[in-house]
Amino acid sequence: MTQDEEARHRAKMIKRKEVQDREVASKTVEKGLLIVHTGPGKGKSTAAFGLMLRALGRGFHVGVVQFIKGAWETGERLALDRFSDQVEWHTMGEGFTWETQDRSRDVAAAERAWAKAKELMAREDIRLLVLDELNIALRYEYLPLAEVVETLRRRRSDLHVVVTGRNAKPELIEASDLVTEMTLVKHHFAAGVKAQEGVEF
Repeated sequence: MTQDEEARHRAKMIKRKEVQDREVASKTVEKGLLIVHTGPGKGKSTAAFGLMLRALGRGFHVGVVQFIKGAWETGERLALDRFSDQVEWHTMGEGFTWETQDRSRDVAAAERAWAKAKELMAREDIRLLVLDELNIALRYEYLPLAEVVETLRRRRSDLHVVVTGRNAKPELIEASDLVTEMTLVKHHFAAGVKAQEGVEF
């Protein structure tokens, strides 16, 4: 770059920093967030577990309740076992609906998972709670939507909750502070590549 180009760039960045600093300074609210990861793309639970890792690095105690996934061994569970003094993990599902083929069993499992979620929400030592695939349980009406949304709204003020799964209900989206929709652009499964250790599980 020429000296003139460098000077113009520096002046532009100084102005940009001033705008950015004002924007950051205007944000004064600190609260527990209700976060939703939804959409047809891969990465919803993966993002939630990445957020858990960040929270663990800050010394938080965190909880996980898995609503649908059964007790199969995953890389994230194995990794987080190393933080057993900070992580409480509950796999409460019995597998996806096409595997169980028993609605009453699925409903009962979801009810048990929701009871565990409420128990963890009430504990003051838990700072972040991941409700993995709760959106699936709500989509299939295994749980009463209005009660779930109201309970999440009334959680204690310093608790962060992350809800994952496709097809998030509009009522949950409206109640949330942060919603990210994972968009499917391309997936190797469509090309015949099976789920792989260290990527999918």
